[in-house]
Amino acid sequence: MTPRLRAAGVFAAALLLLSGAGLRDGLDRWIATAPLPPLGVDVGTEVLARDGTILRAFPVADGRWRLAPGPVDPAYLTALVAYEDGRFYHHSGVDPIAVLRAGGQMLWNGQVVSGASTLTMQVARLLEEGSTGRLDGKLRQARLALALERHLSKAQILDLYLRLAPFGGNVEGVRAASLAWFGKEPRRLSPAEAALLIALPQSPETRRPDRFPKAAKLARDRVLDRLAAEGVLAPDAARAAKAEPIPTRRRDFPALAPHLTERLAAAAPRGARIETTIAPGLQRAAEALAGRAVAGQAGQVSVALLVADHRTGEILASVGGAAWTDAKRAGFVDLTQAPRSPGSTLKPFVYALAFDDGLAHPETLIEDRPVAFGPWRPQNFDRSFRGTLPVRQALSLSLNIPVVSLTEALGPERLLSALRKAGAKVLLPTDAPPGLAVSLGGVGISLQDLVQAYAALARLGRPLRLSAEAGKAGPRDGALFGPVAAWQVSDILSRIPPPPGAAPNRIAFKTGTSYGHRDALALGFDGAHVAGVWMGRADGTPVPGAFGGELAAPVLFELFDRIGAARAPLPPPPPATLILPNARLPQPLQRFRPRDAAFATVVAGAPEVTFPPEGAEIEMAGQGLTVKLRGGAPPFTWLANGAPLLVGSRTRETVLDLTGPGFVSLTVLDAQGRSDHRQIVLKP
Repeated sequence: MTPRLRAAGVFAAALLLLSGAGLRDGLDRWIATAPLPPLGVDVGTEVLARDGTILRAFPVADGRWRLAPGPVDPAYLTALVAYEDGRFYHHSGVDPIAVLRAGGQMLWNGQVVSGASTLTMQVARLLEEGSTGRLDGKLRQARLALALERHLSKAQILDLYLRLAPFGGNVEGVRAASLAWFGKEPRRLSPAEAALLIALPQSPETRRPDRFPKAAKLARDRVLDRLAAEGVLAPDAARAAKAEPIPTRRRDFPALAPHLTERLAAAAPRGARIETTIAPGLQRAAEALAGRAVAGQAGQVSVALLVADHRTGEILASVGGAAWTDAKRAGFVDLTQAPRSPGSTLKPFVYALAFDDGLAHPETLIEDRPVAFGPWRPQNFDRSFRGTLPVRQALSLSLNIPVVSLTEALGPERLLSALRKAGAKVLLPTDAPPGLAVSLGGVGISLQDLVQAYAALARLGRPLRLSAEAGKAGPRDGALFGPVAAWQVSDILSRIPPPPGAAPNRIAFKTGTSYGHRDALALGFDGAHVAGVWMGRADGTPVPGAFGGELAAPVLFELFDRIGAARAPLPPPPPATLILPNARLPQPLQRFRPRDAAFATVVAGAPEVTFPPEGAEIEMAGQGLTVKLRGGAPPFTWLANGAPLLVGSRTRETVLDLTGPGFVSLTVLDAQGRSDHRQIVLKP
């Protein structure tokens, strides 16, 4: 070869190299400058039950059902890659081998035999929501696919496909598709199910199983045949899968606890996964019970139910209404949150406070006779009077006059203060100071807050926060009253005769009926659970003949039946509980004597505790608690948490056998039944 030819060859080779480098650099710039669409894909909010299953899922803003993929069956992923893009983990977004194969087949057969679209190119099309038929569309998708491979990992690209792939109608993504067509999460899919989910995105509308089951089956079976031919699926498994029927209807997405889930979703960011403490089996049973409870009632009567574990504060079931899509019953209103009159269901708290203050004991005699409290002359529900009877019986019969007498002695603000300590929001009808009628239900309070207050009663006076959101329930500070007083009330409530056919002494419960028969309620608890039932009309109009004992109580007992084996017995009495007949009680506790409220100006001569002061925190060293008082007529009786601690004392300074630690409700009674009260904390 002459030097001239050799030089020309070197120049040609250099020119070729330079041209290749230029093409490479140009291609690199073409990919690098590709405009990327937003890679964040909106998914619907999910509210989950305590076992991780979906209580309710919400569509995205445009109405599409699209959910975060979550765990997906690995066998489905293997089959998807094998069928759609066997070299997915080896190419850079565009598979040149597939392009050459598809082009050669098209030239040889005169028509398209196979496609060259990779999973990455399909993701590019789904992100752009573009078409696949035109050459310019294919080039745009190829460019975007190459760019995506530079910005995302293979796992991220596959995740986008699992979110965006269409499966018919407004269903997108493999998880929404699995729920819609199979009613299950895609964690475990049969070969037939996996094959159908691979076939549907290729032509989601013409292969919809609910509209075109034959086309869906043919497409599924083609996928199974190819998976078997490529060794991804055993031939026997493929034949068995082809025998499985195609689903012929689209299932509804889960919608348990609709009122609760709607409220939680509205307060959370879009696409959130909200974990709750709802027990799905109990929730389903409660919703079915609510439907039966209103089945024989007038068209506008609804019901609300709430069940919680009072050991933890976790709400286990919440039914805001009988039918949330029923406009006649105002089903969209969450009646667990609506403030309504509690009727007589607040009476147990009056008695617990009175027991705790030493004003009464379950065996104390109290009067049920006509009496006037200023201009107000309350009546019992049946407009009859029982005369002198034990406090225990007055509460069991839900008499009005005895509880108003106790409320007068306590002061109505004391009852409201206890409810607020329980975390309840109490609405008064006017801005005026509360009157004695609050003990008969003359306030507004929601069913959830009422159940929360009863949870404190079940916990022997210790309040807690109820919540259906995981991790948000728990104890509250302080105490409503002492454990002895709480147990005494619970013991009375557990002895109230249950509805016909229900087992006695299983739960402590109280019913209530508001003025004008607008609200019928039943609240109850056992050793582990607390529950409430409200029945009435959402608009507050009367329901003639509605009584808590007849309407709500049977539903409450049936609700506890649904709790099943998780029920627990009520606790035994605390060690300090004074269980004595009336004749053996300290003289001031044998008969209740009405007197001015404890928050009024101290009556001349009444006992007054001068030490310790209200709310004091006192460090103890094992020597007992020194107490001092002035006024009053000896002998004096000292009570701690409702139980007599010292009887017959004639001195105004003494040492009580208290060593702590803990909350103590301290009461002194004089010979005339007058009292003073202090709440203190003893520290070790």
